[in-house]
Amino acid sequence: MNLLVEEWGGKFQNQEIAAKKGLNIDKLLEKILLEAEILDLKANPDREATGTIIEASLDKGRGYVATLLVENGTLRHGDLIVSGQYYGRVKAMFNERGKKVKDVGPSSTVLVLDHNGEPQTGEKFRELENEQDARDVEAYHGQINREKTNRASKRISLDEIERRLALGSFNELNLIIKGDVHGTVEAIVSSVKGIDAGQDMRINVIHSAVGGITENDVLLASTSMAIIVGFNVRPEPKVRDMAKKNNIDIKLYTVIYDLIEDIKQALRGMLEPVYQEVIQGRAEVRDIFKVPTVGIIAGCMVTEGVMQRGAQARLLRDNVVIHEGKVESLRRFKDDAREVLTGFECGIGLGNYNDIKVGDIIESFTQEKVEAATTW
Repeated sequence: MNLLVEEWGGKFQNQEIAAKKGLNIDKLLEKILLEAEILDLKANPDREATGTIIEASLDKGRGYVATLLVENGTLRHGDLIVSGQYYGRVKAMFNERGKKVKDVGPSSTVLVLDHNGEPQTGEKFRELENEQDARDVEAYHGQINREKTNRASKRISLDEIERRLALGSFNELNLIIKGDVHGTVEAIVSSVKGIDAGQDMRINVIHSAVGGITENDVLLASTSMAIIVGFNVRPEPKVRDMAKKNNIDIKLYTVIYDLIEDIKQALRGMLEPVYQEVIQGRAEVRDIFKVPTVGIIAGCMVTEGVMQRGAQARLLRDNVVIHEGKVESLRRFKDDAREVLTGFECGIGLGNYNDIKVGDIIESFTQEKVEAATTW
């Protein structure tokens, strides 16, 4: 990218830091201030706010939240802002320490509750005076996005990728990508599009968004013959059943490298036998109990399958993976239990993890070895 840092004889400043230990953060700030002074960076706080979306996600209970970098002007509580095809009034703003603020000036980052949808990471935002202008901008960008989606949507069969590769008739791979936060989704989409699939092959990302895998994703995959890829998100049981009924592959990952490597190997027709995740059971958190010396115990109802002590488990909140670990403790009333079946209540402890809330889902799973032909 033609970037050369000062240590290697270039003109760009660099500073090694360690976030966990706070190492050299003061030096980093000093160099940033020096660079701003050299570049004579200035902004006018007495104008409408403009800036960039740094991150966006769907938060349970708060709706769509976005982290904004205000680059010019002043953003205030109640201001109307628009970013791409989404707009809204600023309902609340929080600084980097989670405290509410009423206004922020240039060169400030703030978490905002405002948008009526999920804005794109890297998208510019600006303040507008009235809602009609915001709706006009929303409609314009919405039309552009719909046209892009329509151009990307092409029907292609993926059920027999190995056979098609052998016959030489496979030339397109359609993907639907869902993730926990927009920055991660964008990174995955960028990495997938950067895969060298060869001259005769093409990878199409026909849809990407934040949130759990839904029935609409399965319907889209069915009509466009696509594979659904989930990163740190999971489908509801009914969505899983719907996908199985329609022969739609749902691939779930927690490591981007594994996701990219699977796609590369699938395109090369070289997938080795892999371990596929099999859901053992799901339990809904109905109540929370604080136990001295133990921590938080989740009072649960097993809604599907069987929950076993010692099994691998993950905590889901609004179908987004919050934590992965093991079922350290499992109890029925006051007695320890080896397993609890569907329809029974139990107490579940996830080791030293205590951020459990009512309504969360605890999902236990195992890894089973499967042949490559059944995975892609």
